[in-house]
Amino acid sequence: MSKKPLILVTNDDGITAPGILTLIEVMESLGDVVVVAPDSPQSGMGHAITINNVLHLDKVSKKGDKTLQYSCSGTPADCVKIAINEVLDRRPDLCVSGVNHGSNSSINVIYSGTMSAAVEAGVEGIPAIGFSLLDYSWDADFETAKKYIKQIAKNALNNGIAEGVVLNVNIPSSENTKIKGIKVCRQARANWKEKFDKRQTPQGKDYYWLTGEFVNYDKGNDTDEHALSEGYVSVVPVQFDLTAHHYIQKLNSWQFED
Repeated sequence: MSKKPLILVTNDDGITAPGILTLIEVMESLGDVVVVAPDSPQSGMGHAITINNVLHLDKVSKKGDKTLQYSCSGTPADCVKIAINEVLDRRPDLCVSGVNHGSNSSINVIYSGTMSAAVEAGVEGIPAIGFSLLDYSWDADFETAKKYIKQIAKNALNNGIAEGVVLNVNIPSSENTKIKGIKVCRQARANWKEKFDKRQTPQGKDYYWLTGEFVNYDKGNDTDEHALSEGYVSVVPVQFDLTAHHYIQKLNSWQFED
């Protein structure tokens, strides 16, 4: 039986995406790797799961391959669920998701399929990290990111991650800036100012494309957005307990009786 750490790799861009190939390569240097990832792009799926349809799971690795790989017809969260329950013969020591093609900093963590996979692993008590590169291009250069991915994943294996916490890691594009290092920070208060581009089909039926502008309202120098703008890899500890604990006392002052 292997004494190496078992690492589950997944993503939301699909099993053939260059980002996941990079992540597999790095994780193979740290442990035994099993891949369960969507068979098609699932960006922006959030924490959706499949409940009204069947799931298909297909082994795509060949005999002699170093890493077992499976494609799943479901969402990123589905991939983690089916990996834990149907594929793996023991609990993974780490789950890593990505490397996403594009940012998942700030409010993007809510919509991210990449982070939903990591969060699903965290819910199951598995240390988990979501990795994203600030380059949406399919042929983005992931080479510089490898060093930082390995450093963070190795630390997670050696030190563990607190129960209820998942790491959201965003990496600047090396094409736009020289990466200066890693900063642990908080999520910036920012969101999308959205618009819908309304168009018509040749038959006269309306349809819409979602567009928008990302607006950062947070001027703090301890945020992920600030770290990324300064050329640092941002590491944000995310908790999936969404309770606003600070507001419980205030809510208890409401009068609920007639």
